[in-house]
Amino acid sequence: MAEADWEEVTYIGHRAKANQLRSKQAINSAMRSGAEVDTSKKFAAGQNKQSSAAKNTAKLDRETEELHHEHIGLDVAKLIQQGRQSKGFTQKDLAQKINEKQQVINEYESGRAIPNNQVMGKLERALGIKLRGKDKGLPVGGPKKK
Repeated sequence: MAEADWEEVTYIGHRAKANQLRSKQAINSAMRSGAEVDTSKKFAAGQNKQSSAAKNTAKLDRETEELHHEHIGLDVAKLIQQGRQSKGFTQKDLAQKINEKQQVINEYESGRAIPNNQVMGKLERALGIKLRGKDKGLPVGGPKKK
């Protein structure tokens, strides 16, 4: 142990590749000295993007008459709004209760939202009324038919 040199450093693990500058300071000094600097960005690095888009995305974006996005009906939008107000919730309160953003509630109440069965189920449970099927507006735990 007495022979150990304090100037010597041993790294255990992976090493950085040679000729690869990682810090901004090292890149700036290399640029000042006139060295060739090549920068590259990884595709979708640090982003949570889907790996592939749906095939019909461009067609749906054009929204022709025969191929278009379905939106929530105004009757369902009114039911959501009335149910929320009867419970005394604001849009923000309801959004927190179902773990969604306030913007989602706003879109559903204005009729601009594309229906999602998971969100609809959460709304039904939180408001206590049915929003889908032919029993729209009735309580969720109503009497069962025989």
